[in-house]
Amino acid sequence: MAKHIGIVACSAEGAALCYTTVCTEAPELMGKKHAHPEVSMHTHPFSDYVRLIEAGRWDGVAALMLSSEAKLARAGAELVICPDNTIHLVFEQVMKQATLPWLHIAEEVAREAGGHGFTRLGLIGTAVTMESSFYKEKLAAYDIEVVIPEDKDRKLINRIIFDELVSAQFTAESRAYFTGIINGMRGQGCDGVILGCTEVPLIITPENSPLPVLDSTRLLARAALKSALV
Repeated sequence: MAKHIGIVACSAEGAALCYTTVCTEAPELMGKKHAHPEVSMHTHPFSDYVRLIEAGRWDGVAALMLSSEAKLARAGAELVICPDNTIHLVFEQVMKQATLPWLHIAEEVAREAGGHGFTRLGLIGTAVTMESSFYKEKLAAYDIEVVIPEDKDRKLINRIIFDELVSAQFTAESRAYFTGIINGMRGQGCDGVILGCTEVPLIITPENSPLPVLDSTRLLARAALKSALV
């Protein structure tokens, strides 16, 4: 029997992509058409998360995540994933009170990057994700260096994510801007780019990216599938 996967969701588009990946990629792994593990998802209103993040109230963010975990546990979940990079800032804090096993999104990305021999990766995500240390720490275990955009670009990337991508607005202008940022990372010696916001894979794909991509959303979903099927 496959383990029941619980998804602690935050923003809708990234969570939906994660859920869809679990359900559509499972049949090949399970060897049966239409098969996938049992999946439950819970999210508090995204506005609650945004309000707490903007106020720097990270204890409140952790409390929301733990509240979702408790609801998922009551629904029968046996392992948990959170398809939101930003709120992984408090992952270690959450783990101190968690009752179920969780997978860390940056750890799964780092494992994939190390397995493919990357040495220097660009990182695109929210300002919190790009300026925090959790990706750098996970990738350092594989001797992989992380490059982030300049301050002005980090601000604009953050605005695009919160004003457009989380609301399913994917414009040609924003796509061109993101590909320009990635092209600049290639010029800085990066051999790949981490799509470290769960909505970014909806606008940047392997087909339009100037660098090979590490899609954090799908990598987390695939890791959950493998864990569920052990």
